[in-house]
Amino acid sequence: MEWFNVGKIVNTHGIWGEIRVISSTDFPDERFEVGSELALHKADGSKPITVKVASHRKHKNFNLLTFEGYSLLKDVDGFRNAILKVSEKYLTDLEENEFYFHEIIGCTVESTDGDVIGEVTEILQTGANDVWTVKPKQGKTHYIPYIEDVVKSIDIKNKKITIEVLDGLLS
Repeated sequence: MEWFNVGKIVNTHGIWGEIRVISSTDFPDERFEVGSELALHKADGSKPITVKVASHRKHKNFNLLTFEGYSLLKDVDGFRNAILKVSEKYLTDLEENEFYFHEIIGCTVESTDGDVIGEVTEILQTGANDVWTVKPKQGKTHYIPYIEDVVKSIDIKNKKITIEVLDGLLS
């Protein structure tokens, strides 16, 4: 079974076992819904812990969570820098032209002329549209906006993305 990142625990919050999470999912309300099961991967590399969300609320730029059975600060203090992951069995089908990050990361990006530009290594969320970090085998990193004028086709099965290289895009 495969697991996918949905957030990182950056700190505790208060004294009642609440943790601060920086979300890395477009679906925080779904992923952090009360009753959701997540795998907590500690920074020390120890065996993941399965946790069940007991509460979820937003506070500033964070998602604040508590887990069933972890009601005090001392229970969650060792969770700092842990990564929260969701099982593939909880992934839902997306609308047309919507993709999960793990489907895009690792894809080869080519121009409409067939020139290989590089591989998507990261997705930056800017608010207006996502921007894909594309690293070529040699040279500097490119930042490709995920907009209709640029991205012409996405073939998840073959891990290939075709883009229209607009003036100044790769400079």
